[in-house]
Amino acid sequence: MGDCLSHEYRDRIYIRKDILIALTESGGLNQTALMSRCGLNIITHKDILDDMEAKGFIKRTEEPWGSKKIIRYNVTEKGVHVCKQVLEPYEELFPRKNKANNVRETF
Repeated sequence: MGDCLSHEYRDRIYIRKDILIALTESGGLNQTALMSRCGLNIITHKDILDDMEAKGFIKRTEEPWGSKKIIRYNVTEKGVHVCKQVLEPYEELFPRKNKANNVRETF
């Protein structure tokens, strides 16, 4: 299973692609696991998740866990379509400097 850890700067477009692929590979992740798997910081990158949800690329659900709630994300059909039709061709045109850190293509 690939992961999207990278300690270098990533353009926001690649972060979006990494999120979509991580959610597709896993079948959905809670917010903490998604942030950890993609090497993201919830404070810094929450706006990306919110934007992706607002555009319908991912779906956010809240699940009860004792007295707390767990936030879980899943990729939508629209998210899969955008990754295949837009983000993958973009990365082919403008590849990342360090391909070793890319997640495995699963679409």
